[in-house]
Amino acid sequence: MKKINADCSICINANCFIKKHSHLEKMQDFILQKNNYACKKGQQFMIEGAPMQGLYFIYKGKVKVLKTGIYGKEHIVRLTKEGDTVGFRGFGTSNRYLIAASAIEDTILCNFSNEVMQDILKTIPEFTYAMMLFYAEELNKSENNVKKIAQMNVRERVIDTLLYLLKKFGQTNHLINVNLSRKEIADFAGTTDEQVSRIFSSLKKEDLIKIIGKKISLLQVEKLQREIIEHK
Repeated sequence: MKKINADCSICINANCFIKKHSHLEKMQDFILQKNNYACKKGQQFMIEGAPMQGLYFIYKGKVKVLKTGIYGKEHIVRLTKEGDTVGFRGFGTSNRYLIAASAIEDTILCNFSNEVMQDILKTIPEFTYAMMLFYAEELNKSENNVKKIAQMNVRERVIDTLLYLLKKFGQTNHLINVNLSRKEIADFAGTTDEQVSRIFSSLKKEDLIKIIGKKISLLQVEKLQREIIEHK
């Protein structure tokens, strides 16, 4: 990764954990200690099992978070965008990354080292409390997602993934604002790329989706939502 400058004072990511707490006393002192990196599309910046190099906050771009399953198969556990936090699952526990992460597109990252993060947590109680609530919310999301996936069939999981992508990344000209391969969608939905292709073909025949290159348009969102409503 290439070191660059990214100024928090002009950051427009209102949901960024650091940005939301930048007004707190002493926070600016810690912000001055952050590092910024430019990460090319496809570049991995966190390795599962490697020693932690602090937390990353996405200044610009999109990132996929990966976990290795049985037989070495990768599973995408999170998809993230501007303002999201990456790497928190290993922080304060094993001090090793429990996941891997790589850029879906050219991305700019803000990094706070382990030492700086520890100093923030020890110095600013409001930040520490907010971080505790953040962890609790993420744990709740994770538990609900495991339960939901266990109850869904493959078609429902693919539909749920498409609706998640729409909610997470939004759309431009009716096309979801993220480029993912069939394999990446399969890795997120917990299936195979062959199954994803078959289900996409079925959804296209039913006039529920349209695909242009790697871009996907959901033509009948409410109808797709009704298919998985019992799992919500």
